[in-house]
Amino acid sequence: MEAKAKKRAARKRSNGQGTKAKSSETVGKKVTVPQVEMLDIGLVSPDPAQPRKTFDEQSLQHLAQSIAEHGVLQPITVRKSGKGFIVVMGERRYRASKLAGLTTIPAMVREYADSEILEVQIIENLQRKDVEPTEEAEAIQYLLDHYEPSEIAKRLGRSENYIRQRIKLAGLIEGFKAFVRSGEMTLSLGVAVALFEPGEQQLMLESLEGDFQVHRIKRMIDSRTFDLTKACFDVTDKTLVPKAGACNVCPFNAANQGNLFGQGKMVCTRTACFENKKTKTFMQLLKRVKKEGLKLIPDINKYWVDEEHNQWVMAQMEKQGLEVHLTDGLDILKEPVKPTMESIKEEHRHFEHSEEELGEFLREALESFTEEKEGWDNAEDHGFEKGIFLHTDTYRTEAIFVRPREEVQSGSPGARPLENRKMAECTPEEQIVKINARELRKKQIESNRQFKEVVEMVRETDYIDRKKALSTDEMVAISISLFENNIGWEDQREHFAGFFGDDHNLSNEELVARFKTNFKKETFHKLLRFLLTRQVHLGESNHTNDLTNQSFYVAMQSFYKDKISGIEETYVESRKKREARIKERLATLEQQAKAIED
Repeated sequence: MEAKAKKRAARKRSNGQGTKAKSSETVGKKVTVPQVEMLDIGLVSPDPAQPRKTFDEQSLQHLAQSIAEHGVLQPITVRKSGKGFIVVMGERRYRASKLAGLTTIPAMVREYADSEILEVQIIENLQRKDVEPTEEAEAIQYLLDHYEPSEIAKRLGRSENYIRQRIKLAGLIEGFKAFVRSGEMTLSLGVAVALFEPGEQQLMLESLEGDFQVHRIKRMIDSRTFDLTKACFDVTDKTLVPKAGACNVCPFNAANQGNLFGQGKMVCTRTACFENKKTKTFMQLLKRVKKEGLKLIPDINKYWVDEEHNQWVMAQMEKQGLEVHLTDGLDILKEPVKPTMESIKEEHRHFEHSEEELGEFLREALESFTEEKEGWDNAEDHGFEKGIFLHTDTYRTEAIFVRPREEVQSGSPGARPLENRKMAECTPEEQIVKINARELRKKQIESNRQFKEVVEMVRETDYIDRKKALSTDEMVAISISLFENNIGWEDQREHFAGFFGDDHNLSNEELVARFKTNFKKETFHKLLRFLLTRQVHLGESNHTNDLTNQSFYVAMQSFYKDKISGIEETYVESRKKREARIKERLATLEQQAKAIED
């Protein structure tokens, strides 16, 4: 970057001197304007060094038809080369003219220094509307050797952030550029991948094995990028890793590369450096804890004590002479956060609650906060001591109060529950039980992660836009989802007794398979109709001002028109009587008002 800056500065100085010299030479002289000439098209050749590589054949054919009918409306620009001419600007018009069978073409002959030709062609190409993004990126990258991004932006009529994103896109390796050209990869995703160094990009590309998958690329990006606002270290500290310097001014911080993740969002794209700073911060924390005599509690429970990274964390603590405590055997108090109406709304954002209901939730939350705050303020009076809670994945910390959890002791380790005992305190048979329990828990966690990944992959496809009718499997899935998530226990018993049949001794897989075998569309329709009757809005949000209620009212007319008409007539009659009384009352008041005026 420094070399490029010096090169641009040198170019500016030479350009300035050249401009002054030319100005002194042309004082008092008439400037010659190139005239349009009709050149033999056979003497004109395309420039082999032309930066534009792609020409849309269909678009060329359309232009050729237009030129055959109306001629070339804008002359091309050429330069002299031996006995012929080479196109500088207008190669697309030149190609279309040859397709149209023209023998001559209007052109302006200009003289260019060799160093100017490529720059002129690049700028002319970049001002087109249909420029291919990766070609545009490579062209802008060339201009970066001569101009600052802000200058390029002015010349092309683009924002500086747009230019910076294209500069970053130029760093995409060829394999990913092919995905951008084919339209499989969006520009934003391409820019995100281009944040990584070529070697890292190559590893990502090879892991795809030639099969472009958006969700896999996004997952790889997520695992290699880090939100610096959540870092466990001070991003302005330039002494933590002196060679790397401070993160807030680092070129691998996305905020310094054109706000690629959003305005001012600081995202680190250099995995090794970030992890190095994390580890150094952790080691510094261990030394501080030992020096100050604090209790450090890593976020590790009995299920994850054997996980490789957690084992490493505990080993580092033991090297510093620190005692390791698992969270299962501790009472931990974290400083409570005072709730606000904004936090309550966020917590209940998926539900329709009135302002009155939200206010009630806030009052309850504030009462709980008051109790928790009192416990926090008086923690040391109840046997708690100050400590530091360590999140082992991020190394972020928070202040806590901690004390050993009370257990009934009867003299021997075996008297305590098995899950609260360490391996060394267990018999071989008990160790087998503990190992199997941990493995079962790990399988459950892996299963959850696998399911989440499948769901995220499906959400990124065009599944919801499919035009086909619902399949039986989809209706089965929707029916079970509606039954379990939208229908209360009482309504399940009253309206959907025997929904799953006898489900004793059946696994989830067996239960779903049997439900599918016995599935009837009537069940699906019954669920939808039940929900239709329950998800209307009563009270002030009635059918005259609510789309949900209005559509329900219309739908029920085809089933219960006579009964609805009877209800309506009752209300109409009552309304007429009320309006008649109001009319009489108003007439009396009007007479009284008139009498007062007289």
